[in-house]
Amino acid sequence: MSIPNGKLNGKTAVITGAFGSIGRAVVEAFAAEGIRTILLDVANAPENPDGDARIEAVKVDLSDEADVARAIEFLQSHYGTIDILVNVAGILSNNKVAETTIGEWHKVNAVNVDAAFLLSQAVLPGMRAQKWGRIINISSYAAKSGGLTAGTAYSVSKSAMIGLTFSIARETAGEGITVNAIAPAYVMSPMISEQLTEEQRQRQLLQIPVGRFCEPEEVAHAVTFLASPLAGFITGEVIDMNGGLHFD
Repeated sequence: MSIPNGKLNGKTAVITGAFGSIGRAVVEAFAAEGIRTILLDVANAPENPDGDARIEAVKVDLSDEADVARAIEFLQSHYGTIDILVNVAGILSNNKVAETTIGEWHKVNAVNVDAAFLLSQAVLPGMRAQKWGRIINISSYAAKSGGLTAGTAYSVSKSAMIGLTFSIARETAGEGITVNAIAPAYVMSPMISEQLTEEQRQRQLLQIPVGRFCEPEEVAHAVTFLASPLAGFITGEVIDMNGGLHFD
């Protein structure tokens, strides 16, 4: 069997949480590869200064199952087969178990897990028909650590993303589809700059052996690699990006 080339030009991708720090970095990385990219986010789309026709935005509330269903119907009717799905969208909760309400639990899991499941379910038939596809889920170091600063709902939701990755990867491994996850720790984003105190940030920096936080572009580089045809022998994997904070 010959190994396919690494070209992604002409592929179609959907990225959730596309206007966040990681999402924006993935969009830029995919644009550089010539990938047609559909951006899903609850926020209004920022201006596209380059007027890149390969980048289109769809506003959707991923915590609302009906709105997710509407977005899926729109994607299927307007774009057909999706080659690459990147589930980036996530909301953070710092509340530990005693302070976590059931409403908070449901909302965090709806955005962080349920939407990823529904979108994966929607894109898989097209991937199966063409015998090629990539699903890349953004998990978190919180899934493995139980959450150093993150709360219960967030940590559990990111653990569920790993389980979802394993389950779909096992089911689709023989169909030309790969499903992988990335588990970053402390990516420079509003989750770090706004939702952690300066004391918390400095304490975490002291625990990270490389001595800095992860940059969104580093996560995007890993996503682009996993999307590549040359990563076709990798499935059901969780790539840790934590600066030496955790080995396994």
